[in-house]
Amino acid sequence: MSGAGSGGEDANAFFLPDFCERWNLLLVLLIAELLAIVLALAQPGQWLERLRFLAVDSLFVQWVALTDAALLCSCRAWFVRLGNRNAAIVMFALLQVVTLCFTLLAFALLDMLALSLTLPPGWLVDRLIVNTLISVAVTAVALRYFYVQHQWKLNVEAEARSRVAELQARIRPHFLFNSMNTIASLARSDPLKTEQAVEDLAEVFRATLAKRDRLTLAEELELARSYLRIEALRLGARLQVEWHLDPGIEQIAVPALTLQPLVENAVYHGIESLPDGGVISIAARRDGDRVVIDIANPVSTTGINARRTGNRLALANIEQRLQLMFGRNDILRAFETGDRFEVQLRLPLSSPPAGETMR
Repeated sequence: MSGAGSGGEDANAFFLPDFCERWNLLLVLLIAELLAIVLALAQPGQWLERLRFLAVDSLFVQWVALTDAALLCSCRAWFVRLGNRNAAIVMFALLQVVTLCFTLLAFALLDMLALSLTLPPGWLVDRLIVNTLISVAVTAVALRYFYVQHQWKLNVEAEARSRVAELQARIRPHFLFNSMNTIASLARSDPLKTEQAVEDLAEVFRATLAKRDRLTLAEELELARSYLRIEALRLGARLQVEWHLDPGIEQIAVPALTLQPLVENAVYHGIESLPDGGVISIAARRDGDRVVIDIANPVSTTGINARRTGNRLALANIEQRLQLMFGRNDILRAFETGDRFEVQLRLPLSSPPAGETMR
């Protein structure tokens, strides 16, 4: 395990998960029970005897696991300040002390109940050695696993940041040239539309150059509106947009540049390929503990392979970033029904705060 962090290293750079969270606590208990089952199966004798061992070992292992999780939860802030390397050493030692204390406590309870008289000679020493060796092995494997998982997550986040940079740089040159030509053509005939177009273009490029990894849904929707207003000046009546937005969902956090590329795809692969254009439908609604966003557009029945390739490049980029942010793989769905192509986002309401930066 390399690299001790400084005292100012924050929680996002800490390799250990937060054991105060219910899911992590449940995982610890499940792993502890699996360990108890393995230990019981390794015991000699009949199945009834093994079940007796399982009952005793489960009680012991679960209490040790709960105490370990409580320590890691309550002392997490202190461990973070120690840095990864020092924290790992301290945690390793603390968890062995917990195992030793519970072994001695178990012997004290047996002695109190006068059951220690039935134990073979040297039982306490043998239990101390065996339990310590098991604890050392399990703790070492667990810490190594958490460290490797943390490094993998950092690598995925670095790749996601590079994909954001790629997405920010991918505004097609023809969009800029077309926008500037549109603005130039409006400069004399309609100054008000020219001013609005310049502001919208500035908003789009401000978003592509910003360093924020996350925006609110309201900011994403406004960016999509700016982009569509610019394209509407060029495409005219060929581009129509329908909005269906439920109130009260605008402040959830989404990865930056999530909606605008999808809307851009709807224009580029849908509306532009149709001589008569069509309607892009953008809807956002609350569905239980999620916000569902649907973006649908008409598609041409010709040139499907080329259109699909372009769509999938942007979709794969966005899907990976959504999986990283929310830790789920059921966020984005894309499907075609007849002559319409639809992308659906199902964003959990319990998202991280907007503006928080992936590290």
